[in-house]
Amino acid sequence: MEFMTQLIDITLSTVRDVMPIAFIIFFFQFGVIRRPIPNLKRVLIGFGYVILGLALFLLGLEKALFPVGRMMAEQLTDPDFIRSWSSAAGEVLQWQDYYWVYIFAFAIGASTTIAEPSLIAVAIKANEVSGGAIGVWGLRIAVALGVAVGIALGTYRIVTGYPIHWFIISGYVVVVIQTMFAPKMIVPLAYDSGGVTTSTVTVPLVAALGLGLAETVPGRSALIDGFGLIAFASLFPMMSVMGYAQLTAWQAKRVKRKQSNVVLTD
Repeated sequence: MEFMTQLIDITLSTVRDVMPIAFIIFFFQFGVIRRPIPNLKRVLIGFGYVILGLALFLLGLEKALFPVGRMMAEQLTDPDFIRSWSSAAGEVLQWQDYYWVYIFAFAIGASTTIAEPSLIAVAIKANEVSGGAIGVWGLRIAVALGVAVGIALGTYRIVTGYPIHWFIISGYVVVVIQTMFAPKMIVPLAYDSGGVTTSTVTVPLVAALGLGLAETVPGRSALIDGFGLIAFASLFPMMSVMGYAQLTAWQAKRVKRKQSNVVLTD
């Protein structure tokens, strides 16, 4: 009974959130373009699916993903657990004693990004537009590695308490430098790759992990230190995708140089 009550409340809230979108679409279609919507029945059914899907997704976040992320953070930062895996028995814990947190952050960042529907869609379109020059799995793995490194570094920042702006400023300096040397065709895609990672699968778990860490690590504030992991998840994929393109271009030049040397020798 409680589940149904929560589902109904979330569904009504989702309807209120989706109505402005529907209003704008129908206003422009009928008031500006002045044409009927093809397959209107199918569109209305699709809106129903969207509302139901969003409601179930939000309920799932509240019931599963946020609690799981917080639970994992609490367990991984428990002093007894950390001391059982480190030599810090009876001593004040240092940042290096939290290595299981960094490993978990790396793994969860990579796995959630690989499963991110928006990234899959972008990778497929990039492969089609580039005529196969950009591989679907190559792009997905490059973005996943970037997110994994970014979230691991973000958890390190939470544990140590260093100011977030120095990490973000340094990261964007690297991105600007890479932009100057990376292949031009990959730069816009790299920038978009930073945005598609912050979507339905990655954000809930990453946000829950950050808040859980900030609540359990001594001396941290949930408001000041708990947020910011999403910024790392958006920043580092830009570096990894441009780095992947730079390595690929360098390797292609190397192979071409070898082939030209072989031709000259013959």
